Amino acid sequence: MKLHAEPKRLTGPLPGGREGATVTVEPLLGGEVDFTPAAFERPGGRFEMLKVLRVPRSQWWTVPCPAFLIRHPDAGPMLVDTGLHPSVAAEPRENMGRLWARFARPRIEPGRDVPAQLRERGIEARDLPLVIMTHLHQDHASGMSEFPNSTFVVSAAEWHAATTDPRPMLRGYRPAHYDYLFDYWTLSYEGKGIDSYASFGRAFDLFGDGSVRLAFTPGHTAGHQSVIARLGDRDFVIAGDAIYTHRQLDDAPEPLRPVDRHTWRRSRQELSLFQRSYPQAVIVPGHDPEHWRTLDTKYE
Repeated sequence: MKLHAEPKRLTGPLPGGREGATVTVEPLLGGEVDFTPAAFERPGGRFEMLKVLRVPRSQWWTVPCPAFLIRHPDAGPMLVDTGLHPSVAAEPRENMGRLWARFARPRIEPGRDVPAQLRERGIEARDLPLVIMTHLHQDHASGMSEFPNSTFVVSAAEWHAATTDPRPMLRGYRPAHYDYLFDYWTLSYEGKGIDSYASFGRAFDLFGDGSVRLAFTPGHTAGHQSVIARLGDRDFVIAGDAIYTHRQLDDAPEPLRPVDRHTWRRSRQELSLFQRSYPQAVIVPGHDPEHWRTLDTKYE
């Protein structure tokens, strides 16, 4: 699969860091999709797939597609993931494809897409300097085209997986979402500047000041990364799809089909240990409707 984009390598901190800087984080609802709960927490036991297929549609979950606005005092605003494209409000098939539109029923309230929510906060999507992608699955990358002037940061392993898989749609990718001549920077967690942070074995200090760190949490996808934002008195962890539900920090069932179950368990263990070590931290899973409703509008 050949894309037009040619990413650059991120080998050192981005400009704008300030010693001791803290950030603010605002969770943004970037749309919703419907999925069987068995996809998020596997039923297990004999005839597992039969149990999955027999879940009636009335028992499916409506789950959030989150994005997060982070504001740094010097580096400025940045976004984590993009939510669903504004066109999904009128015609989901155009952006998400016929299968996703029929199966997951993606939707977003008109005027409540992420660019519109940023505009309410005084930020134009075309002026946003930075977008961090936890991974490139289409429920996270659907709206990437709305940020043509942003620098996108994605892990090198994720970029490789999303651009070389011979059947990307079966892996959750839709290349049309990221096949643009945008400013892409890929981060190798095997390269320069990688260190540990708390329970996370591989992390990168994005601005060199400890305010925003990226942590390698593969398993859901080959190159999934989480984001750790330093607030005034605690950390805010955007786990992405490293865990689907907050219960998976404890003993809830694993997801049905991660790309790599071994690395998924290792990433979950790092997140769980972080929660036990820093119980005051906020850890937000990728698609937990109950936990999403408990979040504040802004964290400082």
